[in-house]
Amino acid sequence: MSTPPLDKQSLDRLKEKTARLSVISNTGLVLMKFAVGFTIGSVSIISEAIHSSMDLIAAIIAFFSVRKSAEPPDAAHSFGHGKFEDISGLVEALLIFVAAILIIKEAVTKLMGEPAEHFTPDLLFLGIAVMGISALVNWYVSNRLMKVAKESESIALESDAWHLRTDVYTSVGVMSGLVLIRLTGIAIFDPLFALGVAVVIMKAAYDLTKRSFADLIDHSLPDKDNRRIEEILCEHASIYAGFHDLRTRRSGPEVFIEFHLVMPGELTVIESHDLADHLESDLKLEYPRSNMTIHIEPCNKGCKRCGSFCTYYEKNKGSGSKGPEQ
Repeated sequence: MSTPPLDKQSLDRLKEKTARLSVISNTGLVLMKFAVGFTIGSVSIISEAIHSSMDLIAAIIAFFSVRKSAEPPDAAHSFGHGKFEDISGLVEALLIFVAAILIIKEAVTKLMGEPAEHFTPDLLFLGIAVMGISALVNWYVSNRLMKVAKESESIALESDAWHLRTDVYTSVGVMSGLVLIRLTGIAIFDPLFALGVAVVIMKAAYDLTKRSFADLIDHSLPDKDNRRIEEILCEHASIYAGFHDLRTRRSGPEVFIEFHLVMPGELTVIESHDLADHLESDLKLEYPRSNMTIHIEPCNKGCKRCGSFCTYYEKNKGSGSKGPEQ
């Protein structure tokens, strides 16, 4: 038996709770990495602590943007505060780019001949343990974030999840490098792993930047979503004349849908309103965080914009009246 979807208030509470978990976990990991890095004198672990500090900043940004986006519309923001999440997603994506550039810089510096670090076996083991703990914690938290992000369509939480995924990859890279150095004594493994990690996280940053920017400029929903909206509307084609001027956009987790609904002229205002309410209910089953504006128009018996399912034409095609031109 499937679990019913959460309502908006429950999703907002879940988003805030998950974002708070990210802040708490990142704070603990940053303190641990700095402590161990300075204790054993490892530049790579201190660099990881700096990288995790950026993750902490991103987590704090995500936490406050999630709280802000959950606020109801007000006089200054009549369409809500969803775009705070889009701004957060864009900032976090840029931070991932910065982290990738820093990783590449560090890796290239080592490849160009910077003296390799030398650790005792005990110090290497401590560094490996810290990176392993970091990877496990961030993997768990990032999975939680990604699950809630998909459920609530939160770009802020998705960006934060990707931030932590990059930390997982870099932690595993540093840990693998330390293990290989311990086994082989060849220090070049560390920067090579780092370059591979940087490529992966830059791709994630590019995808997040593209999505966040598209929402900020009110880009239409993906084609598959627009087609699905049209399919839902067409399921009721027998009781209206047609629809046109479908427009969609996203603002953070909120979806906005607008269209003109052409109704047979003999229907009453109440009947037209009831159909509009019914269409809204059906669309909200698939897009629970949608906000709809439906403009009702009367069929003028010869409208070129009616669909092929124009019921007025079907009812009157035998009476000599002209239907819509197809």
